[in-house]
Parts: sequence; C-alpha cells; structure tokens
Amino acid sequence: MLLWIIGFSILGSIGAVGCSVLLLVFPEGIRKVLLPYLVSYATGTLLGSAFLGMIPAGLERAPADSFMATVLAGMVGFFVLEKLVIWRHCHDVDCDVHSRAAPLILIGDAFHNFVDGVVIAAAFLTSIPLGIATSLAVIAHEVPQEVGDFAILLDSGYSRTKALLLNGLSSTSTLPGALFAYFWLAEMSQAVPYILAISAASFIYIATADLIPGLHRHVTPMASLRQLLLLLAGIASILFFHLGA
Repeated sequence: MLLWIIGFSILGSIGAVGCSVLLLVFPEGIRKVLLPYLVSYATGTLLGSAFLGMIPAGLERAPADSFMATVLAGMVGFFVLEKLVIWRHCHDVDCDVHSRAAPLILIGDAFHNFVDGVVIAAAFLTSIPLGIATSLAVIAHEVPQEVGDFAILLDSGYSRTKALLLNGLSSTSTLPGALFAYFWLAEMSQAVPYILAISAASFIYIATADLIPGLHRHVTPMASLRQLLLLLAGIASILFFHLGA
C-alpha cells in the first residue's frame, strides 16, 4: 500500500509539472486553444472523483449526517480561505494581487500539493481503485493550474529556468503530505472518511467555483458541446478506474 501511495504521489506532482512544461513549449496561441479542453476534462475528473468515489466511500464508513456536514463545512471553509488568499490563488496573468506577490503563488502551491498528497493517501487507504481514480483527478486539475502558475511567474519577471525550478520544488510537497497521511491515518482509521469528506469538498469547490465559471466564457454551440463531451469523458475515466480496477 505504501508503494502505491508513494508512486502515485510522485506521479501526481511530477506528472502535472511535466505536462505543463510540455504545454509551455507550444506557442501562446496554441496553449490558449488547448487549455479550455484540459479544464473541461479536469472538471469532469474532479466531479466524478468526488461524487462517484469519495462521497460513496465515506458514507460507507461514517454516519451520513456527520459526513455530509463535513463536506458542507469544507466547502464553506474553502470559500473563506480563498477570500483570505490562503487556500488557492487565481491563475489569471492579470490578477493584480498575485502579479505583485509571485512568492505567494509558490507558498500556496506547496500547501495545495501537500493537501493533494493527503488526499491521495486517504483514498488509497480506502481502496486501491479509489486511490487510482483520485490520483488521476489530482493530475488532471493540476496541469492547467501549473500552466497558469508558470504564466504568472514569467509575467512577474522570473526566467523560464527559475520558474520551472521553483514550481517543481513546490510540487514536491505532495510526497511529504502523502507520507504524513499514511503514517497518521493508518493509526486513526476513523479519520479517513472525514479526510475524504474534506477532499470531496475541495474537488467540488475547485470544479464549481473556479473551473466551471471559466468554461462559461466560451459560449458558442461548438465550444459548449466540446466542453460537455470532455467533461463527460473526465467523469467516464474516473468511473473506469474506480469500477474497472
């Protein structure tokens, strides 16, 4: 089990940064075309992982009222933290707050990736299929995020090499988060469903408060159809890994 957790934690952090670096090789015009596709797919993986994996698994191991209350509290908490610019940061190059404080991006990412590691470990401690599905969701939503991070760092004056090095360093916090969760949650198995509840709240919040509003900026019929198909593909991939593994 520990090897599964370590392997997918490394894959989740290095894989996301690696894919984002590959995207940065393309001209800006091509990146602008590709990113909406990635965001649509990532939205589906986040929603699928939360509703098809984490919530059902948590409800099997904890009372429904306390579990769902934790999900709700988690979403409210993420709203508050985002308002305080602690939990996440916007990925718009023109974001005034973050263009003045690029180091905050790296700090926020390190914390975010640490929590991703906790999410992955908690999912694997529930079941291997859920762990694989959750890891896929983490990778899918991290790729467009990392691309946005690179854009902000470059816009703030960082060189490509320095931006890559610092962003890669912040992504390494996924593994410590996973190891911390493994050794702590293994001794307190009753905490696992509530970690899953908070994780589900995080995935739902990111999908609905961050990603979906961006998708609504593209309103043509063909763009909307592509978004829907890719969102469904993201959900289907989670269903495949969760039920087919």
